[in-house]
Amino acid sequence: MQDFKNGTTNYCIFSVYAFKLDVAENMCSVLPPQIGNKAPNLAVSEWIQGNPTNIDKERGNVVLVEVFQVNCPGCFTQGIPQAIDLHMKYHLDGLRVLGVATAFEDFDKNTLENLKLLLTTGEVVGVPRRVLGEYGRLAPGNKLGYKIPFPVGMDTLLKIGPLTDGKVMDFIEANIPDFKSYIEEDKQSMYERAKQYLELKQYSAKTFEEYGLRGTPSAILIDKKGVLRQTIFGSNGFLEGAVKQLLNE
Repeated sequence: MQDFKNGTTNYCIFSVYAFKLDVAENMCSVLPPQIGNKAPNLAVSEWIQGNPTNIDKERGNVVLVEVFQVNCPGCFTQGIPQAIDLHMKYHLDGLRVLGVATAFEDFDKNTLENLKLLLTTGEVVGVPRRVLGEYGRLAPGNKLGYKIPFPVGMDTLLKIGPLTDGKVMDFIEANIPDFKSYIEEDKQSMYERAKQYLELKQYSAKTFEEYGLRGTPSAILIDKKGVLRQTIFGSNGFLEGAVKQLLNE
């Protein structure tokens, strides 16, 4: 797990971004939905808590999607508490908060079973258990001191099959459009790094990758017309203002 540490906050960064930043400065990600365009539906495999819903069913509401991982400490200290706070303040005004648990790493911890454990008992596992415990933020039984009050679903995880040269090149060309312009030595280096990354990647998280998210916690903000307005990595003081602005539109 790659952490971005900010005080007691541990954010989890999607490894593909570390790969891309390490290889070249002008790389771009697989094209996510553009800000200002229609937001795609969430690829939820199963809704664990709350009634099943999706972006196209929430027209007329401002939608805030909180994307997290079960094995992400910062999700429990920053992202989810912020989403709960906004839900409590604005759900009667037309804000619909949805949670999506994803997995781009630590696939033995970021599982459907551990998400169900979290939502039914409040118990956390893995790194969050250790980090939150060290800072005295857990109730007895390794449980969170709060409950998540909004619907939560599991992202669709697609198992990646045998790795081939073609799959490595598809990944590189999707992330480095000008790959062919590099000298042979650089292209070989990029190929080897991409291959190493993909060998460690067991699953593809559909919602997370379709929205081009950078890590967890991340917030997806969608207006009343179903238009994507923002994607935000980490927790900051600007999200509430953005929510209020969309509620007033």
